Amino acid sequence: MSSQLRDTAVELAEVLWREHTVYRERSGGVVIRGEHVRRWISLAPAGGRDEVLVRAGRILDGGTTAPARSEAVVPISAGTGVLAATCRRLLAEAAADAAPVPPGRAAPGRSKRFGKAARPKGRGRHTSFGSWVILACVAGVVALYVYRTAIQG
Repeated sequence: MSSQLRDTAVELAEVLWREHTVYRERSGGVVIRGEHVRRWISLAPAGGRDEVLVRAGRILDGGTTAPARSEAVVPISAGTGVLAATCRRLLAEAAADAAPVPPGRAAPGRSKRFGKAARPKGRGRHTSFGSWVILACVAGVVALYVYRTAIQG
């Protein structure tokens, strides 16, 4: 399976990109890197005997690879054309995921993060309950000092 996978990866790389690098992964899969398009494709044996797991992702600044954004299982006997079409779809999904998002909008397919709500800009500073307790304690200490000083004369 590994030699068939490597041969398929070489054919697929030539169909997809003019400039590419094909190498073997430690896990037995094959990776195709397209440095000029900043994308990668991984082919690995899937659960079935005739199936291959196709994953696609981005190449980050400095040459490191981002985790796979999308994956699909394809029969290896389907041919290079079907594999190339699947790879193009996965690469398009990875590219859409990497598109810059305008401020104030969520990335496609992702929900907004939940957390503290932003404060309205028109509102002034807000003194919390804890701050009021500290101010009351300080005022009490000052009042106690003034009272003792007045009694002792």
